[in-house]
Amino acid sequence: MNNKTPDLAHIRELGFRVTPQRRFILHALARQEGHTTAAEIYQIAQQEMPTLNLATIYRVLDFFCELNLITRSDMAGRVVYEFAPDAPHHHLICRHCGQVAVLDDHHFSELAAHLLADHGFKADFNHLAIHGVCSHCWDEPA
Repeated sequence: MNNKTPDLAHIRELGFRVTPQRRFILHALARQEGHTTAAEIYQIAQQEMPTLNLATIYRVLDFFCELNLITRSDMAGRVVYEFAPDAPHHHLICRHCGQVAVLDDHHFSELAAHLLADHGFKADFNHLAIHGVCSHCWDEPA
């Protein structure tokens, strides 16, 4: 496992069992770089744990999201998962080419202050996916 991977003991500490399916999916996520889809985990499972079906993968991923061990994002029409970062981070996603850029959290501090001052609303900017058009696609002729 990498340094972003939640310890299996943490799941037990929360009062939940670490089933073979949960263990496998956690390890499969740890081996992937960045964002991973349920289908990608399923492809790995076909080779290493063929009894694991896609419905179980989705249930376990939802369970991990509920425990805040991983995050779920919509990136260019694909639902992807990644380990929950220690600090909030966000993504800029090009709706034309699908390019994903990471955006640091400091860009949202002024917006958070305005929302609190103007609306009495404390915003939770833990993980945002902002869709638009990247500079490469913007510059391309139509």
